[in-house]
Amino acid sequence: MSDFYIILTGTLVAIACGILGCFLILRKMAMVGDAISHAVLPGIVMAFLWSGSRDSVTMLIGAGTLGVLTTIIIEFLHKKGKLQTDASIGVTFTWLFALGVILISAYTGQVDLDQECVLYGEIAYVPLDTIILSSGTDIGPKALYLIGSVLVFVILFVTIGFKQLKITSFDPEYAVALGISATLWNYLLMAFVSFTTVASFESVGAILVVAFLIAPAATAYLISKKLKTMIWLTCLIGFMSAFLGYYLAAALNASIAGAMATVCGLIFALVFTYVRIMSKKVTKVTNFESAKA
Repeated sequence: MSDFYIILTGTLVAIACGILGCFLILRKMAMVGDAISHAVLPGIVMAFLWSGSRDSVTMLIGAGTLGVLTTIIIEFLHKKGKLQTDASIGVTFTWLFALGVILISAYTGQVDLDQECVLYGEIAYVPLDTIILSSGTDIGPKALYLIGSVLVFVILFVTIGFKQLKITSFDPEYAVALGISATLWNYLLMAFVSFTTVASFESVGAILVVAFLIAPAATAYLISKKLKTMIWLTCLIGFMSAFLGYYLAAALNASIAGAMATVCGLIFALVFTYVRIMSKKVTKVTNFESAKA
């Protein structure tokens, strides 16, 4: 049963991150997702220091606030400070991430909140941290309910705002002409990226969650240019990464989350190679037909 819980948790993390990652890829904001996954760290710590507990809701609020703040700072440095986008991202997430590490080491040394937990996570411990009702009934891992709830909210967000997200991703200027606030939907997307990131911390950590945000969506983008198809492919790739990654980790006696992220990269490499080969074959056939004509 532990195997099932671990694979299911990894799948839910990969799908929740991957769905949002599709829109990050289309908006050419993949590195913003990376920035947010690191920059929310001080928000988590400050939420903990304020509340005195590791309550999931409090930490989600702290992470969401810092995620939106990160986006605002990046936009400010880019538009007002005239910095290039990559420079704005680099400056913002590095100092916020460093601030979070300092806060952890300075103020949370006596509690179970440390750099290793936040950075790397440990999905193997998921089956051990369960929810036990007052009746004594064990209803399953806490992490599974947390990331499952976040996934439901992500699906609702994307379903309700699909039109707005699609238009603002492909053509922000056209969205503005239609009366759709591109800025508002951008901030909403970044907030959900923040929530999903912090919900995934204990399972896969801040660093490895980036792989689930970007790799499955980037792989799906190579195969299909239709958004809905891209999202479904991303979910499938996320499941494959979690399933195969678990058994790869078992075979190598290695980090499960790391193995899952590695499988994400391997699937991307295989698809990329296949697409390149097929592209060259099509080019050769086209040139041959042109020569015959």
